[in-house]
Amino acid sequence: MADPARARKLAKRISQIVASAIEHEIKDPRLNYVTITDTKITADLHDATIFYTVLGDKLDSPPDFTAAALALESARGVLRSKVGAGTGVRYTPTIMFVADKIPEDAKRIEDLLAKARESDAEVARRSAGAQHAGEVDPYKAPREEVAEDELAEEESKG
Repeated sequence: MADPARARKLAKRISQIVASAIEHEIKDPRLNYVTITDTKITADLHDATIFYTVLGDKLDSPPDFTAAALALESARGVLRSKVGAGTGVRYTPTIMFVADKIPEDAKRIEDLLAKARESDAEVARRSAGAQHAGEVDPYKAPREEVAEDELAEEESKG
């Protein structure tokens, strides 16, 4: 079992090596818009999970996750060799690629926040000219203390 700090450093180094190799050395056009977002490595340093996302090439076109997954799978051996050469560890970790859903989740959260803002604006618009139901001051004022002299005076009149 490796030191957690060493595992974090190795995971970060693996991310850098794989990202650099995808950008500069592997000439697959399906990998043009692939971005490495994170890498997790097991405590024994034998297995690395690399998270990636795919950005669309145009504003209107959705990203092609299936083509990117196939391209990463076909380049996995080359990338593992690059990782082994670049890290210098005794055992080169196996590599597994997982599509990162963070951008999709972030988009969904942004949509929900926009919907909540619209709902708040609608409530504010509806309540702009509203008045409270009932009295202006719904709380009863405390009873005033009447002096005993005034009580006696009222009783004698009544």
